Amino acid sequence: MSRIGKRPIELPGGVDVTLSGQKVEVKGPKGTRSFTATDDVTIEIGEGAITVTPRGASKRARQQWGMSRTMIANCVRGVTDGFRKELEIQGVGYRAAMQGNVLKLALGYSHDVDFTVPEGVTVSTPKQTEIVIEGIDQQLVGQVAANIREWRGPEPYKGKGIRYKGEYIFRKEGKKK
Repeated sequence: MSRIGKRPIELPGGVDVTLSGQKVEVKGPKGTRSFTATDDVTIEIGEGAITVTPRGASKRARQQWGMSRTMIANCVRGVTDGFRKELEIQGVGYRAAMQGNVLKLALGYSHDVDFTVPEGVTVSTPKQTEIVIEGIDQQLVGQVAANIREWRGPEPYKGKGIRYKGEYIFRKEGKKK
């Protein structure tokens, strides 16, 4: 039995859910998200909650059960609260600034890095050393954060680079004479 799949998904006020076949469409204050489940699960909309149950006892049905419930719960959370990732930049001369739809990063290269922000995600820079990524799609927000971090990941000797806020970087000692 899936412990995650058994729990119903509570629907907060202001969220409308429609079910057509295996496609769940969630509308909320921040936008619209949809998820199409496989035929291995049954989705039911009840009084203020959505329940997901497996069709049969096959291994695939049990795998899809918890995953489908989590994906629908992420859609509900995305249209109500949204998702947010915060990045920190550490290093002398490393900075970030938004110019229109382009994030300009100075990361110690001979040129500035221009990162075009994709549709469905908003990026802001409250300080020169902080980047905040927000959106209603958890996968897209995480992917944009990973793509920005990829330009200069934190190195283990001085800790310079782009890191997630609160991320611990294992530090190495370096050479000794």
